[in-house]
Amino acid sequence: MTTAFPEALLVRLRKSGVVAGFSVESAAQAVPLCRALLAGGIDTIELTLRSAAGMDGVKAIAAELPEIVLGVGTILTPEQAREVKAAGATFGVAPGMNPRVVRAAAEAGLPFAPGVATPSDLEAAIELGCRLVKFFPAEPVGGINYLRSMSAPYKHLGIQYFPLGGLNDTNMLEYLNEPNVPTIGGSWIVKPELVAKADWAGITARASSVVQLLKQRKAHE
Repeated sequence: MTTAFPEALLVRLRKSGVVAGFSVESAAQAVPLCRALLAGGIDTIELTLRSAAGMDGVKAIAAELPEIVLGVGTILTPEQAREVKAAGATFGVAPGMNPRVVRAAAEAGLPFAPGVATPSDLEAAIELGCRLVKFFPAEPVGGINYLRSMSAPYKHLGIQYFPLGGLNDTNMLEYLNEPNVPTIGGSWIVKPELVAKADWAGITARASSVVQLLKQRKAHE
């Protein structure tokens, strides 16, 4: 039983660089939205369970778009951890560090990143075997400088961080330049008003602009 992310999945996350985070108000939005992201070059997502349509959206994406790395966020209960694994999720994420949820994810075989904002949160996650954690809410709690300070005492443990909250196209590369940050959460990419209007071309354009930034970064490495 483990919440660890397999090496192949970590490589995929690092290659992607950004995880597009969003929720859907209708399960019918999930697949066309993901197709729009794929068209823009983003194949890694975090569909949050912040609406009644979330779980059905997960099932639809898993069934129709196997090329998507399907992360599921806002997993708040052990039952949800088990359900998203059964629905076909690739990995799970939570905003906080709930030991019961982490244990349920481990029992279900779901790679899982609980949310941490303090050293105490981080130590609780480490004790339960987590090695990739969600740093949330990244910018409001102090941003990149806070992450560097908080993570320093645990550097020798090889913990990796998935920052989300307040990130955008102006600060994303600063986070990605940290060696312990394989990917970041891109919740700004999918604007709810574009989803509501089914403006899939608009979402593709936003995804494409982010991918271009990532390509420019890699070209200078």
